[in-house]
Amino acid sequence: MPDIKPQVYLDDRPAEYFDQFHESARRGAGWTYTAARLVVSLPTVLLYRVTARGRRNVPRRGAAVIACNHFSQADHFFVAVYLRRKIRFMAKSQLFGPPGLTYVLKVAGVFPVRRGHRDDKAFETAYELIDQGELLLVYAEGGRSRSGQLGTAKPGIGRIALETGVAIIPTAIHGSAGVRGWKRLRFPRVTVEYGAPMTFPVERAPSRERQQEVADQIFARVRELYDGLATRSAARSGRRSPDRGRA
Repeated sequence: MPDIKPQVYLDDRPAEYFDQFHESARRGAGWTYTAARLVVSLPTVLLYRVTARGRRNVPRRGAAVIACNHFSQADHFFVAVYLRRKIRFMAKSQLFGPPGLTYVLKVAGVFPVRRGHRDDKAFETAYELIDQGELLLVYAEGGRSRSGQLGTAKPGIGRIALETGVAIIPTAIHGSAGVRGWKRLRFPRVTVEYGAPMTFPVERAPSRERQQEVADQIFARVRELYDGLATRSAARSGRRSPDRGRA
């Protein structure tokens, strides 16, 4: 996927700059979330022929965390388009900067994780939203895959699962690795599958190794769902899916 810009893994802005976004996120998701949903939903469904499987696995109320793979900046739209609930997003801090986008994200209740730093503030916000009974989305790989193949899980999703005991919904997004082809008028078929919730007994201050162990368990289920979608896609098209693969 050579047209994707390299990842920037260090945000050197002071931590205090991001406090405003955490405070706003804890107050809820505002009008820009609804506006963006109204604007984006129809083209998302029509152009990418998005289908969703396993929606019953997403609770209609109460706290839960969607843990999914990540290929495209459009993945959050694909995950959310068929869910009636608002999803609260943890996003990389570099998105917070351009005035227009920053305003939209802030009002929509998106909160940052400061790249290149141990950002406990992001987890504090996530835990407060869980306490409020919100539905969160966390990209288990910690960022977009640049290879078109599934990457590996970061320990963050394991930390959330262990420190809160919240239900984790492993979710696979298949097809979005080709989304950047829209400039060539290529719109891949995208399928999202929500798996059965996974829960883990609460542990106080789990070690990083333990966090990684649980993150790997969660992502193994994501991978299983993804491979199932890839197999169905290949059978439907009569050829192997171009973005299937293993890390």
